[in-house]
Amino acid sequence: MPQIHVLPKEVSELIAAGEVIERPASIVKELIENSIDAGATTITVEIQNGGIRFIRITDNGCGISSSDAPTAFLRHATSKVKDARDLDEIGTLGFRGEALASIAAVSKVEMMTKTYSEELGTYLRISGSELQEVRETGCPLGTTITIRDIFYNVPARLKFLKKDVTEGNAVASIVDKIALSHPEISVKLIRDNKVAFHTPGDGKLLSAVYTIFGREFAQNMLPVDYELNGIKVTGLTGKPMFHRANRSMQHFFINGRYTKTRTCGIAAEEGYRGAMMVGKFPACVLELQMPFDQVDVNVHPAKIEVRFVNEKAVFDAVYFAVKSAVSAHGTLTRQVNDALRESTNLQQNREPSAQKSAVDIQKNFPAKNSLTGNGPLDVTSPFRREEVSAVQETIPITPADEWLPRRPKSVNIDVEPDPDDFVTPPIRDARAVFVLHNCDEEKDSPVEPVKAGSGETTEIVSTMNDNGEKEAEKTSSPVVPMQVIGELFQTYILAQMGEEFVMIDKHAAHERILYNKLKENHGELSKQLLLSPVTVSLSRQEHEMVMERLDLLLKVGFFVEDFGGLTVILRSVPAVAEPERAKEMFLDIASGFLQNRKADFPELIEDVLHRIACRSAIKAHDQNNRAELEELVRIICADENVRYCPHGRPVMIRYTRKEIEKQFGRIV
Repeated sequence: MPQIHVLPKEVSELIAAGEVIERPASIVKELIENSIDAGATTITVEIQNGGIRFIRITDNGCGISSSDAPTAFLRHATSKVKDARDLDEIGTLGFRGEALASIAAVSKVEMMTKTYSEELGTYLRISGSELQEVRETGCPLGTTITIRDIFYNVPARLKFLKKDVTEGNAVASIVDKIALSHPEISVKLIRDNKVAFHTPGDGKLLSAVYTIFGREFAQNMLPVDYELNGIKVTGLTGKPMFHRANRSMQHFFINGRYTKTRTCGIAAEEGYRGAMMVGKFPACVLELQMPFDQVDVNVHPAKIEVRFVNEKAVFDAVYFAVKSAVSAHGTLTRQVNDALRESTNLQQNREPSAQKSAVDIQKNFPAKNSLTGNGPLDVTSPFRREEVSAVQETIPITPADEWLPRRPKSVNIDVEPDPDDFVTPPIRDARAVFVLHNCDEEKDSPVEPVKAGSGETTEIVSTMNDNGEKEAEKTSSPVVPMQVIGELFQTYILAQMGEEFVMIDKHAAHERILYNKLKENHGELSKQLLLSPVTVSLSRQEHEMVMERLDLLLKVGFFVEDFGGLTVILRSVPAVAEPERAKEMFLDIASGFLQNRKADFPELIEDVLHRIACRSAIKAHDQNNRAELEELVRIICADENVRYCPHGRPVMIRYTRKEIEKQFGRIV
């Protein structure tokens, strides 16, 4: 039987340190919390090489007396807890007395500190838990702690640290949360001798949010101030239209402490029910003030997880706080709209009822096509929406056949169209899978609409010419006669093909068609430059993922530059994308990077193409004319690869005539 023996002090301290110190970010968190508990109003965090080689925390707090300085680095030495009763109502961020001892056990530490009552400060140097030097020194009021070579004596832990950029982003994420939880403290972060951000410390949460997340994020936040059952909820929550693809921008603080609480997250999302799209998540920065004895923070050494005595009360407080803010925003929006409508009516009553031309209407009402981002009469759009409904019926509109392109006799989506076949430049992106033509069947048109049951379709066959270049040839092959019956719920196309009744999900079908087109170029997509570059605010994790995958993004058409802080700027987007939806598409891709952190390059490309196709495809409830539906059905019939969307959902469901007649009892 093995003999039991007591571990040496240095070994036991290394083991204990592993529970508290996982990476440089853990050190920064513990030291900043000590600075806050010391009453600091300014805190400066400096790191180099992601904090692995160098960390320095400077504050102007109360400092540590010369007699207590060596004691502070002993395990379980603290000034915040004296007996067991204090654990029932913990009001400080730190209380375990393990942070400094754990840091000193795995790194080289230097500290300079000075209190109000002392004329000189104290300098202290420790390496691997061994006190090497203590002396008096001149220094300003407060404490400065310098950490060098983390895990220098624990190589097994050192090799598990990530790249400098990743570790630096983890440190920045911690400092972000500290600055948000205490806007009254001026927090500065310096990374590799460059100031990342510097909050003003004016006590206004909006100022801290603006500094960290940028102007766009701050402008889309709503104030929250609510109290229920002794729990006060304050802070900011996002406007319903300012939704995110994940929960990375949800921040909750309990009595000034950042926490990961599922209860508050679900409550906040429930507060947006009916006001936000399904599958989207709100952004928020919420502070909960509640009695200390109603929350237990002594759950995990990292002190991020908490438990509530009355979880239902916390849920209700957050839910009603968010719900009230969202409802107030909706009421204000309706009031503004009513005021604008009333002002417009008054203006119309003052002006003579003269008819305006379509050109004047476009100047006054620059409506945007929801699929292309172009004007209301954009001939390059594969879908023409009726977006001029706000115009009075008495106003003459230019007939559609005067601005819509003439349909060519045959269309090959892989070969550039002949310019003579179009009045305006042809479509040159992957969405050009639909034939544009005049859909007004009552008027004479130079184009014959697609006939149901034409019995013929065009297939593309690639061949090689003498120069080794690909050429496209068109061959005709018979298909099953089809007839579009109509559309159900503006989502499903109803069609008859031979002896079968077919229901087609138009979004899934179009998404698959686009995805197949995108893959033909092996993931390399043509890009369109944006006349007005778009800025996008990201979370700390999303920003890290995007910066590491700039080459991949450029390959698929996104030219991205770092705009400072957590904001990036888009200068180009894939040609298939709609410029007005570029931001939403990019946020979705950034969210995918977070979900696929460990995916290799081909898998990431596959996921990005999925998302681009999904965002570019027509959506359920989009209004499409009959000719567009017929063209979509024709392509589906001609291409056997369009049977499942990239997510695996079926494109169509078939019912045979026999199955239908059996349901109606016509046959047994």
